[in-house]
Amino acid sequence: MTTASGAAGTAPGSGFWNSGHWPTLVAAFLYFDLAFMVWVILGPLAPAISEDLGLTPAQKGLMVAVPTLAGAVLRVVNGLLVDRIGPKRSGAISQLVVIAGLFTAWLVGVHSFAGTLALGVILGFAGASFAIALPLASRWYPPEHQGKAMGLAGMGNSGTVLAALFAPGLAKLFGWNAVLGLACIPLTIVFFVYLAMAKDAPNAPAPKKLIDYFEPLKTADAWWLMAFYAVTFGGFVGLAASLPIYFTDQFHLTPVMAGYCTAACVFAGSLVRPMGGALADRIGGVKALMMVFVVAALALAGVPQAANLPAALGLFVIAMLALGTGNGSVFQLVPQRFSAEIGVMTGLVGMAGGVGGFYLASSLGFAKQWSGSFGPGFYIFAGLAVVALVGLLFVKGQWRATWGAAEGVRI
Repeated sequence: MTTASGAAGTAPGSGFWNSGHWPTLVAAFLYFDLAFMVWVILGPLAPAISEDLGLTPAQKGLMVAVPTLAGAVLRVVNGLLVDRIGPKRSGAISQLVVIAGLFTAWLVGVHSFAGTLALGVILGFAGASFAIALPLASRWYPPEHQGKAMGLAGMGNSGTVLAALFAPGLAKLFGWNAVLGLACIPLTIVFFVYLAMAKDAPNAPAPKKLIDYFEPLKTADAWWLMAFYAVTFGGFVGLAASLPIYFTDQFHLTPVMAGYCTAACVFAGSLVRPMGGALADRIGGVKALMMVFVVAALALAGVPQAANLPAALGLFVIAMLALGTGNGSVFQLVPQRFSAEIGVMTGLVGMAGGVGGFYLASSLGFAKQWSGSFGPGFYIFAGLAVVALVGLLFVKGQWRATWGAAEGVRI
């Protein structure tokens, strides 16, 4: 199988930093980081927005979930664009859409629940950056460094930390609508840095017919990888969007304190993503994911039993560490199996992650409204992690015997 990485023609076994194009890797990280910051910005702002607009728990859940669903759908679109017009140009277009949307929302104002949903759709373009930033970086690196390259570029999901840290405080000082305009400042700076540093790899695959991009969906492997990412990334982004609401409702924290607690959890998950890729390079993505699903299921199932804030916070940190490791592990596997379709597979797998995030964020809101507790939402998602573990045990032998052995890379 021909790999789509190692564009510079670097010999296998060379050092990581010499095996690709580091300015593009940095540009991909910065783009991804700021995009993720605004993708989940409605979560940290949710307590203020819901108080201002009088939203129900279910409406709050939907408000923070819509950007993840929109991002999921748009990731497929971006995956197609990456393979047809290149990741750099696709990323530039997406950034301009997000900046224009946020600026308009700040200028005109958001005055209704429907307005928050419309803004959430625009923010989906930021979430869809995943399908651009990862192939932008990945195409420069050989198979033995895919886990590290994808992990470092993917660590841009740490932008969710920035949203949790700064959005509530800025909203307290200037009002939550002003935060939407203030976010345009760093986004614009990164846009110009991106244009200066990012470069498309010279080994981009030739454009195909539209229907050819969906060829991977004819294989069971694509669906399995999508399902696994729906749990790992879905859990990560769903919690990142929902935790500010959970901490304010469950423990009556101020929005600023809830933001700090959320930032601690999200930072843990973001920090370990490249470590998860490196771990998967070392021990294999399958083995790493098995550990991830066990730990995540236990931690999330334990959250409803937490009697106080420290206990809940500790369980969330453990869950986020596991889910962040899983994100890096899945994307150690994707390029090994679908190297020639890395652009569209990044979009498809990313879409599945967004769908998982939409489910978790919205289900927590509905669980709170219908049962008076967030518990059922956490129990069901923990169950999904167990189902993913069973599925992984089912396919691991076949993967190792077929495409894993053919590539000569540990899976």
